[in-house]
Amino acid sequence: MKIKILKHAKRRMNQYNIDFLTLEKTLKNPDDILKGHSNRNIAQKSLNKHLLRVIFEEEKDIYVVVTTYKARGERYEV
Repeated sequence: MKIKILKHAKRRMNQYNIDFLTLEKTLKNPDDILKGHSNRNIAQKSLNKHLLRVIFEEEKDIYVVVTTYKARGERYEV
């Protein structure tokens, strides 16, 4: 699996202090995958009290990461 990270997602990774390995683990082995808007998927992984959410699109053999962020787990009923 190849991963392409858009500029907005890179800025969010810096903002939320998310490293590439954590993002990759979330995409490869998520706790859950939800359907998002406009043919996008949301991979979720629990991180202590937070939930890492990675919004991505699938293009052939490439995951295109649109954005990512950490949220409170209780907000998304985890």
